[in-house]
Amino acid sequence: MRFVPTRRRVLAAAALAPFAGVLRAAEPDLSSLSDMTKGAVPIGAAERADRLARAQALMKASGIGAIVIEPGASLIYFTGVRWGRSERLTCAVIPVEGQPCIVTPFFEEPSVRLSLAVPAEVRTWNEDEDATRIVAGFLKDRGLARGRVGIEETVRFFAVDRLRRAAPDTRLVSADAVVRGCRMRKTPAEIALMQLATDVTIAAYRFVHPRVEAGMTGTDVGALMSAATKKLGGAPEFSMALVGPDSALPHGGTAPRRIARGDVVLMDCGCTVQGYQSDVSRTFAVGPVPSEVRKVWDQVAEGQRIAFAAAKLGAPAGSVDDAVRRHYERLGYGPGYRLPGLSHRTGHGIGMEGHEPVNLVHGETTPLVEGMCFSDEPGLYLPGRFGVRLEDCFHMTATGPKWFSEPPVSIDRPV
Repeated sequence: MRFVPTRRRVLAAAALAPFAGVLRAAEPDLSSLSDMTKGAVPIGAAERADRLARAQALMKASGIGAIVIEPGASLIYFTGVRWGRSERLTCAVIPVEGQPCIVTPFFEEPSVRLSLAVPAEVRTWNEDEDATRIVAGFLKDRGLARGRVGIEETVRFFAVDRLRRAAPDTRLVSADAVVRGCRMRKTPAEIALMQLATDVTIAAYRFVHPRVEAGMTGTDVGALMSAATKKLGGAPEFSMALVGPDSALPHGGTAPRRIARGDVVLMDCGCTVQGYQSDVSRTFAVGPVPSEVRKVWDQVAEGQRIAFAAAKLGAPAGSVDDAVRRHYERLGYGPGYRLPGLSHRTGHGIGMEGHEPVNLVHGETTPLVEGMCFSDEPGLYLPGRFGVRLEDCFHMTATGPKWFSEPPVSIDRPV
């Protein structure tokens, strides 16, 4: 589990700035950590070519003539182009046959080409022109203007609305069958990068956990985790540490709490390696473990095991959430999403983004297939008291689920 982007930026900035004293104190230890990612193999030209070929095969199967993608993870996935979104439209149009087209402002073309990683046509527009007319012109030139064109799910409304007017004979449809069909099933190269990101996060946890002590704030702990992650070669995405009653709020409160002996500390942390992410949560107590905390921790650990066992090839993704929720309800939690209990889904897809389709959530009918990757995080939350979340990610193999990180064995050995 991770923050919405705005909250992540705010908390990350808070974690890295005001507690320089903690980081200075840990610096001698940080100097003993080394970069684990030097051998990381980035996604290469052959894999990107295969992605385009798979997308075009899915387009043919779905009767879609092209797909339109704005900057973000999907644009990087298919073209390598790393770009931000603004009122000036930059996008890719991937046709069912032939090379993609990148549409971008004229003055931005040299910059856009710096990260372009596939053979592609580039068409530009000037400040007094409508970018969607350039997209419509490409569709017309490829003979696709009277067919079905898929729109990637995060493309903004203004772009869709203008394209509808610029290409009135084109039927705009969802591109989910194509984009999700490619991105949800990770290749061995992607799995390897996700494994490395997870290894970095676990190594950072091993460094940080024995250094968490009474008197520190959650922000102190998060700052130390970010520093260790960076030294180990990962790009920190989020390093959250919730203390005491705040651990009952899955994404925390607004003010950092100071740790007292016996307090629960819930950490939720992840990083990126070569564009692929990790997401791992650990919960422990500082000092003596209260008996009720130990009991709930053991219940969550069993929930994790139940979810992992339910993740069978061909099973609907929602059935994993249902299996956990049935177990928790037998223990007296819930029912459903009510508190005390499990108020969020059991897991989410993960890859280039921390949250990707599809989710392990009630009602999700997408079958589990080889290459899918998920978090497994069936937390339990007791409002006003404490919460426990254990989160490890897994990927589906030809023989069933396989962990990226092994779940902890007890609250006494959380990492």
